[in-house]
Amino acid sequence: MLVQIDAVNGTVGILRVVAFQVDVLQSGSLGHWQCVLGGAQQHRSMYWRTMEIGALPQDEAKYDGCMQQLQAFQYELRPDGRQERQMRRFAGSCRFVFNKALALQKERYEQGEKKLGYAGLCKLLTEWRNSPETSWLADAPVHPLQQTLKDLERAYGNFFAKRAHFPCFKKKGQRDSFRYPDAKQIKLDAGNGRIFLPKLGWLRFRQSRDVLGTVKNVTVSQSCGKWFVSIQTEREVEQPIPKASSVVGIDMGVIRFATFSDGSYLEPLASFRQHEAALRKAQRCMSRKKKFSNNWKKAKARVQKIHSRIGNARRDYLHKATTAISQNHAMVVIEDLQVRNMSKSAKGNADKPGKSVKAKSGLNKSILDQGWFEFRRQLEYKLQWSGGMLVAVPPKNTSRTCPQCGCISKDNRQTQARFACVECGYEENADVVGAINVLRAGHARIACGEDVSRAKPAKARRAASVKQEPAEATQPSQMLV
Repeated sequence: MLVQIDAVNGTVGILRVVAFQVDVLQSGSLGHWQCVLGGAQQHRSMYWRTMEIGALPQDEAKYDGCMQQLQAFQYELRPDGRQERQMRRFAGSCRFVFNKALALQKERYEQGEKKLGYAGLCKLLTEWRNSPETSWLADAPVHPLQQTLKDLERAYGNFFAKRAHFPCFKKKGQRDSFRYPDAKQIKLDAGNGRIFLPKLGWLRFRQSRDVLGTVKNVTVSQSCGKWFVSIQTEREVEQPIPKASSVVGIDMGVIRFATFSDGSYLEPLASFRQHEAALRKAQRCMSRKKKFSNNWKKAKARVQKIHSRIGNARRDYLHKATTAISQNHAMVVIEDLQVRNMSKSAKGNADKPGKSVKAKSGLNKSILDQGWFEFRRQLEYKLQWSGGMLVAVPPKNTSRTCPQCGCISKDNRQTQARFACVECGYEENADVVGAINVLRAGHARIACGEDVSRAKPAKARRAASVKQEPAEATQPSQMLV
């Protein structure tokens, strides 16, 4: 990958090796092959840096680039009464298998025995399907049941890798879903807006957009009384080239959702705040009903509907914002924020009670209402699809550093909104100053040769900076052979 930064205009050109015809040069000191891309966009370049790509044969130096892209397309299903009852049974069967296997693993651990792997659980699944006590499991397709065991195995792997908590038992009505992994058993009739699934037959769905690529697997899920189908496909696309050439730094906040280094910003949606009064009223109504009664179920459905509306509004806002940013910028620099740590409760315990608990609770609610982590996740894959790059930098002192003189002091930010340097007197909005410092930190990471090909969380292993010796600026026409 070749990164071209224009420090005069504040633009960047991020070019992929496989997207161009490349000229290969051998470095005698390192014994590795390096590449310089041809057909680059013309900018007033000040700094160029080539990254080693390892050993490349001379005959493979020139090729046309393409990549495999996985993408999921979700649609709302329109099942009849029989199909809806079947889907509820299948989801219940998968939930039963998951809970039964998890209870078995816990029992084996308490007895000092080793954890069963996926193959061992599949043998037990066959016994459960043939057992008279659980013979109703045979009515469900076997592949979704096996995929449930794979999900449990993945949950254990995430727990041992310290990426998630210990697996917990599933409850009825919460994230009911099942997955068909075999594409040979799935038939897609996109022209008539229907799909064939084993033991369900042909199901109609609301085809809001076309399905692109070859079907790999299908997941059926239930949310707020509605059933959805998610079709994962794979297709070959050309290695994308960013249409834009600008680079921007983003500072996340509560008063302003996202502030850009050019001074513009996005107002927060605050979908939870908008529906908080209605949600509080619906929850109070549900609390007065007898649990599991018909009236309680109706009240619970109203609460779920409000939660669904909040989540849909937030996702729609984030998708529109990240799409616009990824299309208008070639490189985006953000802060590597740990949202889970920032939104922890401050109430403490009996020995060490917390301070300003009510104020911290309101701040946590506002942080979680913004959806910072989802914003970063969407921005990362959309920039990859458009040929751009996302860089995450440490957030330390980004709001305390003066962009003019470099003075670092907590007194520079007397209020939440205004920044006033105690050394040079520079004044600006505090969020804009933070975005400018974030952008400069991203430039520094690239200049030092750190691996910024994928924005990783803060706990992941970071690549060490590479010392960069001063070199004369070289024009693109002199570097491209």
